[in-house]
Amino acid sequence: MADLNKLVEELGKLTVLEAAELVKKLEEAWGVSAAAPVAVAAAAPTAVAAEPVEEKTEFDVIIKDAGPKKIEVIKTIRQLTSLGLKEAKDLAETAGGKVLEAVSKEVANDAKSKLEAAGAVIELA
Repeated sequence: MADLNKLVEELGKLTVLEAAELVKKLEEAWGVSAAAPVAVAAAAPTAVAAEPVEEKTEFDVIIKDAGPKKIEVIKTIRQLTSLGLKEAKDLAETAGGKVLEAVSKEVANDAKSKLEAAGAVIELA
């Protein structure tokens, strides 16, 4: 017989998405509907789910690739920052370079949309 304490400990480590996936697999394997077990499975990782609830407030705007319109990207970088032409060019040519650091979600999304419109590939971190 399986060690139930160890099983409970392992289930407690699941994220909400992992718990939902487990429920689906158990439903398929046993041919049942897990209406009640879903509540139990969702209740167990509540402590785990409580941590990610804190929404990130500061974002970095990272350039992955300047794309085909590098001049437009450089102009946009200069508009968003106080960098000179050479610094903006160097940043546009550096994959993984941070255009903006520790900015709000709105500023990061605005910068991302402007840089993507100029042809760059952007990541928010």
